[in-house]
Amino acid sequence: MLVIVLENAPPRLRGRLAVWLLEIRAGVYVGNYSRKVREHIWSQVEAGIEDGNAVIAWRSNNEMGFEFKTLGANRRLPADWDGVRLVSFSPEKGEVDL
Repeated sequence: MLVIVLENAPPRLRGRLAVWLLEIRAGVYVGNYSRKVREHIWSQVEAGIEDGNAVIAWRSNNEMGFEFKTLGANRRLPADWDGVRLVSFSPEKGEVDL
């Protein structure tokens, strides 16, 4: 299983992904492809994302059962905790920790 989520992506990239994957919600694409095809699709995202951001998640044989990559600016940042990939949040501008 492969899932790609786009935010603020140009229409031509969304159209390109729709050729390979099913868009089940606005900006949410799913499919089931091999590693080689997945890497090709992600290279298309990297080339066309412009000012947007994206995340890709796919099934993997690890403790979590999946892996993911991110691209572009987003408050959610991948973090590695003893080999387990989690997501941390960066504070918004002007946000203060109490």
